[in-house]
Amino acid sequence: MQRNLLTVDDLSRDELYQMFELAAKLKRERGNDNFKPLAGKTIGMIFAKSSTRTRVSFEVGIHELGGYPMYLEQNKMQVGRGETVADTARVLGRYLHGIVIRTYEHSDVEELASESGIPVINALTNDYHPCQILTDLFTIYEFSGKIEGVKLVYCGDGDNNMANSFILGAGLSGVELVIAAPEAYKPNQELMDKFPNVTWEKDPIKAVTDADYIYTDVWVSMGFEEEKVERFRELQPYQVNSELIKHAKPEVKVLHCLPAHRGEEITDDVMDSDKSIVFDQAENRLHTQKAILTMLFNS
Repeated sequence: MQRNLLTVDDLSRDELYQMFELAAKLKRERGNDNFKPLAGKTIGMIFAKSSTRTRVSFEVGIHELGGYPMYLEQNKMQVGRGETVADTARVLGRYLHGIVIRTYEHSDVEELASESGIPVINALTNDYHPCQILTDLFTIYEFSGKIEGVKLVYCGDGDNNMANSFILGAGLSGVELVIAAPEAYKPNQELMDKFPNVTWEKDPIKAVTDADYIYTDVWVSMGFEEEKVERFRELQPYQVNSELIKHAKPEVKVLHCLPAHRGEEITDDVMDSDKSIVFDQAENRLHTQKAILTMLFNS
């Protein structure tokens, strides 16, 4: 495995399946105090964006692997007052053994990785969210016993960090990805053209036909609140509701990366139904990230 995890592209397909196996093992054996690959290591956690699942799952995971998670709020660091990312990286690289960062600009994460000299994990930027996508692929593998050829339909904003990461994830895993989105929020065509198993479909009903999994995310991501009215108007037909999922396979499963804005991108009756595996998916953030950390520090 490469020294950093900045996008899904940093893994090979063999490493993806290695991660699946390790995440499943760590999930089964949670509480095994003999497995401490991060013993004696301090992992800095730099957060510029609000977080529940990412922060908690990484803090718990680092602790359970024997390491010390050090939470660093970006706007309370000197980088938040004008120090360059490069200078911050060079200093942190001499204190820490690794960095988890959740921030806005992907270029900042790339610079941090380039200048720090220690492993860096992208815990979300405006462009990519690799830890979430790897968790989602693991969850599909867990429920279906396979990933290649599974039909996954992502409904909503096709031009955000989740859609970008899903495109890369589909290219890596072989999942059949359909992004159901309006013209105004269609996926990155240049990125999509790299993978024949990724398509865009404007009609949400046509998109979910015969789907194994339906996925959605909030319509207004952090930093895009001023576009709320326009986004709601454009994305309303892509709401994951009971009428939409009737067109998928009878055994379809529903995914959401959370937090969910119930009644907007997904309805209560779907979110709380037996088709929803949203909370299994959320739990898997912990196990997948523990696998990623283990692989990074044993590569």
